[in-house]
Amino acid sequence: MTYNDTFIRACRKQAVDHIPVWYMRQAGRYDPEYRKIKEKYTLLEICRQPELAAEVTLMPVRKLGVDAAILYSDIMNPVASLGVDFDIVKNIGPVIDNPIRTAADVDNLRPIDVERDLGHILETIRILDRELNVPLITFAGAPFTIASYLIEGRPSKGYIRTKAMMYGEPELWHRLMDKLGDMVITYVRAHIANGGKAFQLFDSWVGALSPYDFQTFVLPTIVRIFHELSDLNVPKIYFPGVSSGELLPHLSGVKADVIGLDWRVSIPEGRRRLGNSFGVQGNLDPYVLTAPMNVIKQYAKKIVDEGILEPGYIFNLGHGLFPEASLDKLRELTDYVHEYSRSVLSKNEHN
Repeated sequence: MTYNDTFIRACRKQAVDHIPVWYMRQAGRYDPEYRKIKEKYTLLEICRQPELAAEVTLMPVRKLGVDAAILYSDIMNPVASLGVDFDIVKNIGPVIDNPIRTAADVDNLRPIDVERDLGHILETIRILDRELNVPLITFAGAPFTIASYLIEGRPSKGYIRTKAMMYGEPELWHRLMDKLGDMVITYVRAHIANGGKAFQLFDSWVGALSPYDFQTFVLPTIVRIFHELSDLNVPKIYFPGVSSGELLPHLSGVKADVIGLDWRVSIPEGRRRLGNSFGVQGNLDPYVLTAPMNVIKQYAKKIVDEGILEPGYIFNLGHGLFPEASLDKLRELTDYVHEYSRSVLSKNEHN
């Protein structure tokens, strides 16, 4: 079994013979086989069964031919170890039994103990390390995104309680950020120690902040996380989520290798805003996948043409896959990106 390290090389801006592809939420409800599993088990029940979670992680690698696997898990999993009770409720998302609203609530959050409380996730990673012929990306939710669930108690459109704490009790807010930053650092270290080959920090909702508020209330913790993990010899990705284009110029102090872009900023513009100092990942609008295949390929070609201009590019979506996406179209898209990019790179090499 040949090991395909194209994704790792692209993250490090090394030469590749094709553009690597993976998709956020690639192990998900667009796959009929996965939907059958979900009829029997909830997401959290799957996560607690390492063999099953590993199998679900492997499914898109086998079916789509992607260049990386992403661990089947949820960004909320580590908060259970802090003493937070939550559930993932169908058609809603994470719902917190006792939202974090007061200084006492923040002080009651205990330090994460990954081995004791999340050993099943580490076992899943160990299984995948043995089974995979592509790199395994593990991940964590970034402190702002996790805090938004903990404070609001469920997904929110306006983040009113989150921002109320941020603006009204900045000292308390920073204490919460510090605790969640510690959680991420410890959790990610355990992932890599058990066989993770790269990690992504998902900050799905931080685009809800102005650049000033991002710099003031969130960025110091992001910088600290990547600084404290900088000794890990694996690619590190920061995905500042949707509508985060205005935040990109402020990421220069983050010791990540790759920044994920959503579809609102082109690849060249994203690179310009980032000062050309990172690899980039993205950024097809997931809903382009509702279009006929020839249209999907037109969009993919444009993105690949932009991505290929400089080393350090990974093809992905600008956000996660949605349940109505087509498995067949995804397989064809993956093949297309591989074949088209291979032909362009090979031409460039011979010119």
